Amino acid sequence: MSGKITIIGAGQVGSTIAFALTLKQLATEIVMIDIAKERAMGEAMDIRQGTPFVGPVSVHDGDYEDAKNSNIVVITSGVARKPGQSRLDLAQINVDILKTIIPQITKVAPNALYVMVANPVDILTYQFIKTSGIPSNRVFGTGTMLDTARFRARIAETYKVAQENIHGYVFGEHGDSSFVPWSLANISSIPVDHYAGAYNGAKLEAFNKDDVEDYIRKSGGIIIKAKGCTNYAIGITTAKLCEALNYEVDSVLTISSLLEGEYGISDVCLSIPAVVGRNGIKGRIAVPLLDNEVAALRNSADALKDVIRQLKF
Repeated sequence: MSGKITIIGAGQVGSTIAFALTLKQLATEIVMIDIAKERAMGEAMDIRQGTPFVGPVSVHDGDYEDAKNSNIVVITSGVARKPGQSRLDLAQINVDILKTIIPQITKVAPNALYVMVANPVDILTYQFIKTSGIPSNRVFGTGTMLDTARFRARIAETYKVAQENIHGYVFGEHGDSSFVPWSLANISSIPVDHYAGAYNGAKLEAFNKDDVEDYIRKSGGIIIKAKGCTNYAIGITTAKLCEALNYEVDSVLTISSLLEGEYGISDVCLSIPAVVGRNGIKGRIAVPLLDNEVAALRNSADALKDVIRQLKF
């Protein structure tokens, strides 16, 4: 259990993350900071009043000074994506917001692990690493963890099998240039392409890979159009990442991190499997990919670099 987790941003995403962390009892203290102080107070109070049925955790609002000695800092602050707006359209607006946050939070919590959730997550993770002075192994974004969860959920829905039996990842940007390395995807060790043929029960529905990837990329937009925001799945995803940071035993997760030559890619943040644990990133795994998959990853890196070149950090 982390002693203290600070969440910057108490909107729908930040408050849902706080709620998920509380339910999973992943901290003894959760601090919620927001420029809208009354909103942060109300969200913290609402969660805190349910803690007698959960466990001993202090959930409260505060200022940056209250983040002192945080083990983990989660950053969700930023302008929310509007219907029809891409994550990258938000880039400069949220870059400017992060500029104001970085000096204030790193001053009081220089030894924390920093988890970026705000979008565009890959760009903001890169900005934080390049401008904060915090070592890159302690700064990472949720990246394609959510995309990977959407992928697993979609295949599970198609074949009506438990989500935990679906293995595979989404690589690259958390956005339009993400992709599934299908060569890695399997259902209980059986490649997804062969699962239907190996199953001797009722005939299984076939699925189109392009449709699955399209579903992954468009899910956020569909949810935003329907209810105005996405918060539950990213809340659970972020809590899972924070949970992994509690353990001495490492986990492999598709977080956004600064690549250092993997697949010939460097100086950009995007998602490939990374080994994470109590002290942050231990390393990344350059899993064997097909040539077209390596090309897709490099295309994703190039797309992000094109945006970075247009921004003022």
